[in-house]
Amino acid sequence: MSSKETLLAEVQFFQLLDTEERAALAAVIEESSYEAGAIIFDIGDPGDCLYVVGSGTIEINATDKLGQKIVLTTCERGDMFGELSLLDMGPRTARAVVVEAAELLALDREQLRDFIRSKPDAALDMMTIMGRRMRATTERLRQMAIRNASDLVEQRLTPIERVVDWIAAFSGSISFLILHVILFAAWIIWNEVPLLPGFDPFPYGFLTMSVSLEAIFLSVVVLLSQNRQAAKDHIRDDIEYDANLKAELEISHLHEKVDRLQAQLLSRLQRIEGAVGVRRGRG
Repeated sequence: MSSKETLLAEVQFFQLLDTEERAALAAVIEESSYEAGAIIFDIGDPGDCLYVVGSGTIEINATDKLGQKIVLTTCERGDMFGELSLLDMGPRTARAVVVEAAELLALDREQLRDFIRSKPDAALDMMTIMGRRMRATTERLRQMAIRNASDLVEQRLTPIERVVDWIAAFSGSISFLILHVILFAAWIIWNEVPLLPGFDPFPYGFLTMSVSLEAIFLSVVVLLSQNRQAAKDHIRDDIEYDANLKAELEISHLHEKVDRLQAQLLSRLQRIEGAVGVRRGRG
Protein backbone atom coordinates (compact mmCIF):
# COMPACT_ATOMS: atom_id res chain seq x y z
CA MET A 1 0.00 0.00 0.00
CA SER A 2 1.42 3.37 -1.03
CA SER A 3 1.75 6.36 1.31
CA LYS A 4 -1.18 8.06 -0.45
CA GLU A 5 -3.44 5.07 0.13
CA THR A 6 -2.39 4.90 3.78
CA LEU A 7 -3.21 8.58 4.24
CA LEU A 8 -6.57 8.29 2.44
CA ALA A 9 -7.47 5.38 4.73
CA GLU A 10 -7.09 7.75 7.72
CA VAL A 11 -9.50 10.32 6.28
CA GLN A 12 -13.10 9.83 7.39
CA PHE A 13 -14.44 10.94 4.01
CA PHE A 14 -12.55 8.18 2.20
CA GLN A 15 -12.99 5.34 4.70
CA LEU A 16 -15.90 3.87 2.71
CA LEU A 17 -13.66 3.15 -0.26
CA ASP A 18 -12.40 -0.36 -0.75
CA THR A 19 -8.75 -1.12 -1.50
CA GLU A 20 -9.07 -0.95 -5.30
CA GLU A 21 -11.04 2.30 -5.27
CA ARG A 22 -8.61 3.86 -2.83
CA ALA A 23 -5.70 2.83 -5.03
CA ALA A 24 -7.39 4.31 -8.10
CA LEU A 25 -8.05 7.58 -6.29
CA ALA A 26 -4.46 7.71 -4.99
CA ALA A 27 -3.24 7.38 -8.59
CA VAL A 28 -5.00 10.59 -9.72
CA ILE A 29 -4.85 12.73 -6.59
CA GLU A 30 -2.07 15.31 -6.59
CA GLU A 31 0.65 15.86 -4.01
CA SER A 32 2.06 19.27 -3.06
CA SER A 33 4.44 20.70 -0.48
CA TYR A 34 4.19 24.01 1.39
CA GLU A 35 6.63 25.83 3.63
CA ALA A 36 5.63 27.33 6.98
CA GLY A 37 3.88 30.67 6.56
CA ALA A 38 2.59 29.93 3.06
CA ILE A 39 -1.03 30.79 2.26
CA ILE A 40 -2.69 27.90 0.45
CA PHE A 41 -5.78 29.95 -0.38
CA ASP A 42 -7.23 33.24 0.82
CA ILE A 43 -10.72 34.59 1.40
CA GLY A 44 -12.41 35.24 -1.94
CA ASP A 45 -10.24 32.85 -3.96
CA PRO A 46 -12.11 30.44 -6.26
CA GLY A 47 -12.81 27.04 -4.72
CA ASP A 48 -11.24 24.61 -7.15
CA CYS A 49 -10.15 21.72 -4.92
CA LEU A 50 -10.16 20.25 -1.43
CA TYR A 51 -7.07 19.27 0.52
CA VAL A 52 -6.02 16.43 2.79
CA VAL A 53 -3.18 16.99 5.25
CA GLY A 54 -0.42 14.39 4.99
CA SER A 55 1.94 16.07 7.44
CA GLY A 56 2.38 19.42 9.13
CA THR A 57 -0.26 21.79 10.50
CA ILE A 58 -2.72 24.02 8.64
CA GLU A 59 -4.65 26.85 10.33
CA ILE A 60 -8.06 27.78 8.92
CA ASN A 61 -8.96 31.32 9.95
CA ALA A 62 -11.11 34.29 8.99
CA THR A 63 -11.30 37.97 9.90
CA ASP A 64 -14.23 39.66 11.60
CA LYS A 65 -15.41 43.23 11.03
CA LEU A 66 -13.03 44.48 13.72
CA GLY A 67 -10.07 43.12 11.78
CA GLN A 68 -9.45 40.43 14.40
CA LYS A 69 -8.39 36.96 13.34
CA ILE A 70 -10.79 34.15 14.22
CA VAL A 71 -9.18 30.70 14.17
CA LEU A 72 -11.91 28.36 12.90
CA THR A 73 -9.97 25.11 13.14
CA THR A 74 -6.50 23.59 12.97
CA CYS A 75 -5.92 20.70 10.56
CA GLU A 76 -3.30 18.00 11.04
CA ARG A 77 -2.57 14.64 9.44
CA GLY A 78 -5.73 13.01 8.14
CA ASP A 79 -7.83 16.18 8.29
CA MET A 80 -9.59 17.61 5.25
CA PHE A 81 -10.32 21.26 4.43
CA GLY A 82 -11.44 23.45 1.53
CA GLU A 83 -14.47 21.29 0.72
CA LEU A 84 -17.14 23.98 1.22
CA SER A 85 -16.18 26.19 -1.74
CA LEU A 86 -15.51 23.13 -3.84
CA LEU A 87 -19.08 21.94 -3.37
CA ASP A 88 -20.98 25.19 -4.02
CA MET A 89 -18.45 26.70 -6.45
CA GLY A 90 -18.44 29.87 -4.38
CA PRO A 91 -15.40 31.88 -3.27
CA ARG A 92 -13.35 30.76 -0.30
CA THR A 93 -14.89 31.89 2.99
CA ALA A 94 -11.74 31.38 5.05
CA ARG A 95 -7.97 31.51 4.79
CA ALA A 96 -5.69 28.45 4.96
CA VAL A 97 -2.22 29.20 6.35
CA VAL A 98 0.60 26.71 6.83
CA VAL A 99 1.72 26.74 10.47
CA GLU A 100 4.26 23.93 10.08
CA ALA A 101 5.74 22.75 6.78
CA ALA A 102 3.09 20.51 5.24
CA GLU A 103 2.56 17.79 2.64
CA LEU A 104 -0.93 17.90 1.14
CA LEU A 105 -3.09 15.90 -1.25
CA ALA A 106 -5.41 17.89 -3.53
CA LEU A 107 -8.65 16.65 -5.12
CA ASP A 108 -10.39 18.79 -7.77
CA ARG A 109 -14.13 19.06 -8.48
CA GLU A 110 -14.25 16.63 -11.39
CA GLN A 111 -12.54 13.92 -9.38
CA LEU A 112 -14.86 14.62 -6.44
CA ARG A 113 -17.99 14.39 -8.63
CA ASP A 114 -16.93 11.01 -9.98
CA PHE A 115 -16.09 9.85 -6.49
CA ILE A 116 -19.48 10.83 -4.98
CA ARG A 117 -21.31 9.17 -7.87
CA SER A 118 -19.47 5.94 -7.20
CA LYS A 119 -19.81 6.19 -3.40
CA PRO A 120 -22.90 8.31 -2.51
CA ASP A 121 -22.81 7.22 1.15
CA ALA A 122 -19.52 9.06 1.58
CA ALA A 123 -21.37 12.37 1.11
CA LEU A 124 -22.84 11.89 4.60
CA ASP A 125 -19.37 11.80 6.10
CA MET A 126 -18.50 15.04 4.37
CA MET A 127 -21.71 16.65 5.62
CA THR A 128 -20.80 15.55 9.15
CA ILE A 129 -17.42 17.25 8.90
CA MET A 130 -18.99 20.42 7.52
CA GLY A 131 -21.64 20.39 10.25
CA ARG A 132 -19.02 20.20 13.00
CA ARG A 133 -17.11 23.13 11.53
CA MET A 134 -20.27 25.20 11.15
CA ARG A 135 -21.15 24.48 14.77
CA ALA A 136 -17.68 25.55 15.94
CA THR A 137 -17.82 28.67 13.76
CA THR A 138 -21.23 29.63 15.12
CA GLU A 139 -19.99 29.25 18.69
CA ARG A 140 -16.94 31.41 18.03
CA LEU A 141 -18.99 34.11 16.33
CA ARG A 142 -21.44 34.06 19.22
CA GLN A 143 -18.56 34.82 21.58
CA MET A 144 -17.55 37.76 19.40
CA ALA A 145 -20.97 39.43 19.87
CA ILE A 146 -21.49 42.39 22.20
CA ARG A 147 -21.18 41.08 25.75
CA ASN A 148 -23.12 42.07 28.82
CA ALA A 149 -20.69 43.54 31.35
CA SER A 150 -22.75 42.48 34.37
CA ASP A 151 -23.02 38.89 33.13
CA LEU A 152 -19.31 38.75 32.34
CA VAL A 153 -18.36 40.06 35.80
CA GLU A 154 -20.85 37.68 37.46
CA GLN A 155 -19.25 34.70 35.71
CA ARG A 156 -15.82 35.62 37.05
CA LEU A 157 -16.88 35.99 40.70
CA THR A 158 -15.42 33.64 43.29
CA PRO A 159 -17.45 32.59 46.37
CA ILE A 160 -15.38 34.91 48.61
CA GLU A 161 -15.95 37.85 46.26
CA ARG A 162 -19.68 37.17 46.28
CA VAL A 163 -19.70 37.28 50.11
CA VAL A 164 -17.66 40.50 50.11
CA ASP A 165 -20.06 42.15 47.65
CA TRP A 166 -23.06 41.06 49.70
CA ILE A 167 -21.58 42.46 52.95
CA ALA A 168 -20.61 45.73 51.25
CA ALA A 169 -24.10 46.10 49.77
CA PHE A 170 -25.84 45.27 53.06
CA SER A 171 -23.65 47.67 55.08
CA GLY A 172 -24.87 50.56 52.95
CA SER A 173 -28.56 49.75 53.27
CA ILE A 174 -31.38 51.15 55.42
CA SER A 175 -31.85 47.70 56.96
CA PHE A 176 -28.27 47.79 58.25
CA LEU A 177 -28.88 51.22 59.82
CA ILE A 178 -32.17 50.23 61.49
CA LEU A 179 -30.62 47.00 62.79
CA HIS A 180 -27.81 48.93 64.47
CA VAL A 181 -30.17 51.52 65.95
CA ILE A 182 -32.22 48.73 67.51
CA LEU A 183 -29.08 46.93 68.71
CA PHE A 184 -27.55 50.06 70.29
CA ALA A 185 -30.83 51.01 71.99
CA ALA A 186 -31.27 47.52 73.42
CA TRP A 187 -27.64 47.48 74.57
CA ILE A 188 -27.95 50.81 76.40
CA ILE A 189 -31.34 50.02 77.93
CA TRP A 190 -30.12 46.62 79.14
CA ASN A 191 -27.13 48.19 80.91
CA GLU A 192 -29.06 51.19 82.32
CA VAL A 193 -32.14 49.53 83.80
CA PRO A 194 -31.35 48.59 87.43
CA LEU A 195 -33.51 45.49 87.39
CA LEU A 196 -31.52 43.94 84.54
CA PRO A 197 -28.05 42.44 85.05
CA GLY A 198 -25.76 44.88 83.24
CA PHE A 199 -22.59 43.62 81.59
CA ASP A 200 -21.24 46.82 80.01
CA PRO A 201 -21.79 49.86 82.28
CA PHE A 202 -21.38 53.46 81.15
CA PRO A 203 -19.31 54.59 79.17
CA TYR A 204 -19.94 51.28 77.38
CA GLY A 205 -16.36 50.30 76.67
CA PHE A 206 -17.25 46.89 75.28
CA LEU A 207 -19.78 48.44 72.89
CA THR A 208 -17.20 51.01 71.77
CA MET A 209 -14.62 48.30 71.11
CA SER A 210 -17.17 46.18 69.17
CA VAL A 211 -18.22 49.12 67.03
CA SER A 212 -14.58 50.01 66.33
CA LEU A 213 -13.76 46.45 65.24
CA GLU A 214 -16.87 46.35 63.09
CA ALA A 215 -15.92 49.64 61.44
CA ILE A 216 -12.41 48.31 60.66
CA PHE A 217 -13.72 45.13 59.06
CA LEU A 218 -16.43 46.96 57.13
CA SER A 219 -13.97 49.53 55.81
CA VAL A 220 -11.73 46.74 54.49
CA VAL A 221 -14.70 44.98 52.90
CA VAL A 222 -15.90 48.20 51.28
CA LEU A 223 -12.41 48.92 49.93
CA LEU A 224 -12.20 45.43 48.45
CA SER A 225 -15.59 45.90 46.83
CA GLN A 226 -14.55 49.30 45.44
CA ASN A 227 -11.37 47.82 43.98
CA ARG A 228 -13.48 45.21 42.21
CA GLN A 229 -15.78 47.97 41.00
CA ALA A 230 -12.78 49.52 39.23
CA ALA A 231 -12.22 46.18 37.46
CA LYS A 232 -15.90 46.13 36.48
CA ASP A 233 -15.60 49.63 35.03
CA HIS A 234 -12.56 48.56 33.03
CA ILE A 235 -14.53 45.64 31.54
CA ARG A 236 -17.43 47.96 30.71
CA ASP A 237 -15.05 50.41 29.02
CA ASP A 238 -13.65 47.62 26.85
CA ILE A 239 -17.13 46.43 25.89
CA GLU A 240 -18.30 49.97 25.12
CA TYR A 241 -15.21 50.49 22.94
CA ASP A 242 -15.98 47.30 20.99
CA ALA A 243 -19.61 48.34 20.62
CA ASN A 244 -18.69 51.81 19.39
CA LEU A 245 -16.14 50.41 16.96
CA LYS A 246 -18.66 47.93 15.57
CA ALA A 247 -21.21 50.73 15.23
CA GLU A 248 -18.71 52.82 13.28
CA LEU A 249 -17.92 49.91 10.98
CA GLU A 250 -21.62 49.22 10.40
CA ILE A 251 -22.19 52.89 9.56
CA SER A 252 -19.23 52.77 7.18
CA HIS A 253 -20.70 49.67 5.49
CA LEU A 254 -24.06 51.41 5.20
CA HIS A 255 -22.39 54.39 3.54
CA GLU A 256 -20.71 52.06 1.07
CA LYS A 257 -24.03 50.38 0.27
CA VAL A 258 -25.76 53.74 -0.20
CA ASP A 259 -22.94 54.90 -2.49
CA ARG A 260 -23.25 51.73 -4.57
CA LEU A 261 -27.03 52.11 -4.79
CA GLN A 262 -26.64 55.74 -5.79
CA ALA A 263 -24.12 54.82 -8.48
CA GLN A 264 -26.44 52.10 -9.80
CA LEU A 265 -29.38 54.53 -9.77
CA LEU A 266 -27.43 57.18 -11.66
CA SER A 267 -26.28 54.60 -14.18
CA ARG A 268 -29.86 53.43 -14.69
CA LEU A 269 -31.08 57.02 -15.08
CA GLN A 270 -28.40 57.67 -17.68
CA ARG A 271 -29.49 54.58 -19.63
CA ILE A 272 -33.12 55.70 -19.44
CA GLU A 273 -32.24 59.21 -20.60
CA GLY A 274 -30.19 57.75 -23.44
CA ALA A 275 -33.07 55.51 -24.50
CA VAL A 276 -35.55 58.42 -24.35
CA GLY A 277 -33.17 60.59 -26.43
CA VAL A 278 -32.86 57.90 -29.06
CA ARG A 279 -36.64 57.54 -29.31
CA ARG A 280 -37.07 61.30 -29.65
CA GLY A 281 -34.44 61.39 -32.35
CA ARG A 282 -36.26 58.68 -34.26
CA GLY A 283 -39.56 60.46 -33.81
